[in-house]
Amino acid sequence: MPKNDNMLAILWMLNSGVKMTAKQISEKLEINIRTVYRYIDALCASGVPIISDTGHNGGYSLLNNFIRAPLLFDIEEKKALLHAAVFAKEAGYPLSEALGNATSKLKMYSNQEQESILSCHLAGFEVINRMGGPFIQPVLAELEQAVANEFSVEIDYRTSHEEQPKNRVIDPYGMVYWNNKWYTVAFCHLRNEIRTFRADRILQIKRTQIIFKRPEAFSPREFFMQNLLPDLVGKDGLISLIIGGRSDALDDLCLHWFLGHHLKERTSNQAIFLLEEKSIHTYVPYFLLSYGKSIQVIEPQSLKEKLVAVASELIEYYQL
Repeated sequence: MPKNDNMLAILWMLNSGVKMTAKQISEKLEINIRTVYRYIDALCASGVPIISDTGHNGGYSLLNNFIRAPLLFDIEEKKALLHAAVFAKEAGYPLSEALGNATSKLKMYSNQEQESILSCHLAGFEVINRMGGPFIQPVLAELEQAVANEFSVEIDYRTSHEEQPKNRVIDPYGMVYWNNKWYTVAFCHLRNEIRTFRADRILQIKRTQIIFKRPEAFSPREFFMQNLLPDLVGKDGLISLIIGGRSDALDDLCLHWFLGHHLKERTSNQAIFLLEEKSIHTYVPYFLLSYGKSIQVIEPQSLKEKLVAVASELIEYYQL
């Protein structure tokens, strides 16, 4: 670590209230013991009240808990930060390396008792997520910088229905993590409107000299969710989707990210959803197929026919 980081580390160690020898500090930081003496002298010269006791039980300590800053987290705050870091890293957080360094310091600057407690809490705490390919990390890092510093980026972007990518210039307003994937909400110069782009579909990205200004009070999360799950209250032409079946299967359907948003009523043996006709015939059949015989579509009849058609296509496909 750089000199300043090592000096700060020594300060944190001594602030834990435990008396430490120069040898213990050198082993902890993996630096030469003479370097420890120089750093201690430099801290004393800067006004830090370090007490040096000689003898068998000697060592260095701080006078009256010198540091009283908010950066001194208590054990519950440290535990929460370390747990949050596990979630962030598993989600593909773009600054994972810096996050790892920060959590290492957090544990390093804890006293022995705190280290033991934190290790116990982390030992059985796991997060399992679908990680994106290694290529996505540079994309996320560049997007994060673009959002923070408000500069446009040029991207090669391929949509789900296009074989060839298109070159675009976008102004990233924010980043959203949803359903195991990263997205950026950005103003697209090509379409002249705000759009959502999936980070794993950005094949190339490079910053430009163009500076933009994000609209005040703009919420990437609200824009993303409104486009994903628009509010249909009061809209004409909605159709009731009535599904019966096993209670556990219906519970699962009601928690589905799409169907759950449109849930109108749930009884002991039925779930009623209110959706647009296009959604019922375009998306819903593929959501329901995986439930097999555990559920049954009661209404509308057109969805039953669509399910039969989709199943027939699959049978025909695999019989070839």
